[in-house]
Amino acid sequence: EAINRNETWKLVVKPQGVQPIGVRWIFKKKLNAQGEVERYKARLVAKGYKQKEGIDYDEVFAPVIRMETIRLLISYAAQNGLTIHQMDVKTAFLNGVLREDVYIEQPPGYVKEGDEEKVLKLNKALYGLKQAPRAWNERIDSYLKGKGYEQCPYEHALYIRRYKGGVLFVALYVDDIIFMSKDEEAIVEFKKAMMSEFEMTDLGPMRFFLGLEVNQMKNGIFISQESYAKDILKKFKMEGCSPVTTPMEPGMKLSKRDEGGRVDASKFRSLVGSLRYLTCTRPDIMLSVGIVSRFMEEPRHTHWKALKRILRYVQGTISHGLIYSKSEEFKLHGYTDSDWCGDIDDRKSTSGYVFYMGSTAFGWNSKKQPIVTLSTCEAEYVAASMSVCHAKWLRSLLGELGEIQEEGTVIQVDNKSAIELAKNPVHHERSKHIDLRYHFIREQIKNEVVKLVHVSSEDQAADIFTKPLSRVVLDRCKSMLGMIDGRSI
Repeated sequence: EAINRNETWKLVVKPQGVQPIGVRWIFKKKLNAQGEVERYKARLVAKGYKQKEGIDYDEVFAPVIRMETIRLLISYAAQNGLTIHQMDVKTAFLNGVLREDVYIEQPPGYVKEGDEEKVLKLNKALYGLKQAPRAWNERIDSYLKGKGYEQCPYEHALYIRRYKGGVLFVALYVDDIIFMSKDEEAIVEFKKAMMSEFEMTDLGPMRFFLGLEVNQMKNGIFISQESYAKDILKKFKMEGCSPVTTPMEPGMKLSKRDEGGRVDASKFRSLVGSLRYLTCTRPDIMLSVGIVSRFMEEPRHTHWKALKRILRYVQGTISHGLIYSKSEEFKLHGYTDSDWCGDIDDRKSTSGYVFYMGSTAFGWNSKKQPIVTLSTCEAEYVAASMSVCHAKWLRSLLGELGEIQEEGTVIQVDNKSAIELAKNPVHHERSKHIDLRYHFIREQIKNEVVKLVHVSSEDQAADIFTKPLSRVVLDRCKSMLGMIDGRSI
């Protein structure tokens, strides 16, 4: 009924030389945050794997909102006392208008009598087609822009509408939409407009979004992925495992040349991918997941053992998440850190940074550096350059949200030599071999975009992203990031 109402296709005689794409029905149970069945869905899906590039489709890319931006919007909402609302587009991809001529077979159970040889020519996209996400994105993008919304130049899935009463933010992740505003009338008006244009489900205040469980309270917003974590443990048969207090043993080093037999690579990669998504609300496992992901090509027993330890840690901290609340000073600031030659295979260092608005972290990263550094000073300098680049992007994004950062963004580093090297070219003889792109940091300091400030190692929040820590230091870093046990709320 939805397909016919939407005029998705028309029945035509099969053109000569055309091989129609097959279709099949997919049935799915949609669950809520508690794991209960919310609704049953039937969806007609095209066998897009049979499509050929250049014939059936050209461009397939479609932007989606970054998870970091979602956390930033949550932090903004907690600071300003806003409620984040959520809507879901029914049969979203069926709204995307196709540019190419695409033919499909008649769906099973709905073949028209007397016209069995005919095929369906698509006017609009169907789930499963390669170009379906892009077609839908173009459709909603043109609609929102036509209604006076501006697309954020620094986050293409974020739309902003400014008017006398205030501002309305709309974030898109394919067919899931979240939005917020201080003006309740603007919220009601937006819902009415969207429902008149598309078939929508109003889900009310955001509670469950892309696996994130969101608890919007009077004194703040708590986000976690408890249900998702339980699903991972169940999938890999670790529900009854004994918990541990750290995701990785302090001082542990893994190598590609580790002894022990090989393990199932596809299972290993599946678990790494699952844990990667869990880092959306669990920065405490970011480093350990990043380290084990370096061995996905030929995983061995020691790597699998390290991966299972992360699951044991998740089991003991399953209800942990991030709490965003109102802060006296709502200003961008960050920390950056690096180990030195931590990877025993290629002797590259690991960089880590974390950014805050207020007292809780919303953006973080842990990544192996692309070059081999010759000293701890150089390793910290390269790590600082990565964080400065990210800070510049965040400052631009915050400017679009109305949170203009007039002063330079403070980034705290625990290496005085790296700060001196960034401020002055005094160590030229020692640093002339460093790639020019890392000297970008000096220009930003000169222009007062950022300020590098020394911090003691005990107060370095980014420590958690560069090296395995003991339980005491790990707990201290988690507290600095704004992590708490959800059961304590």
